[in-house]
Amino acid sequence: MTITSETNLPELNNPVTLERLLDTMYQAIKTKIQAFDKDDVVMIGIHTGGFWIAEKLYEKLDITTPLGSLNISFYRDDFTKIGLHPEVKPSQLPMGLDDKHIILVDDVLFTGRTVRAALNEIFDYGRPASVTLAVLLDRGGRELPVYADIVGQKVTLEAGQQIKLCGPEPLKLVQNKC
Repeated sequence: MTITSETNLPELNNPVTLERLLDTMYQAIKTKIQAFDKDDVVMIGIHTGGFWIAEKLYEKLDITTPLGSLNISFYRDDFTKIGLHPEVKPSQLPMGLDDKHIILVDDVLFTGRTVRAALNEIFDYGRPASVTLAVLLDRGGRELPVYADIVGQKVTLEAGQQIKLCGPEPLKLVQNKC
């Protein structure tokens, strides 16, 4: 699907479409984690949009470990340019990520820099057995060699266009800012 103007956003913004994308992600994650001991699976959502998606997926999945929240503000490679958000909240991760199978969830995958920062923080907490990246939207345009294992949908935006997940209730995709 190509999003070239705001007139196409309602198609993605339709609650049925968002639910379908979440179900696509849920089915893929469910299949992926069947190979693991459920006590060894940890789901982590990247603050904020990724965490909202992770919450919805976590409710449906049989994961016994607590849901984690990752705030990558201090791990970004551009915070000296854009500054820190005035209300930086700490990450909340389950203890002991060593040998765990991490399901890392984000809303939109673009350059790969957010994922790089998230991985840096995760590895500061331990050495997981594996990391599976699940994203609602993959918009291409990588600057780093990062790919998603699980994708709700791939989209193409024109140069300079942005797409953002607003929420948490209801979840809504918008261009630019919420």
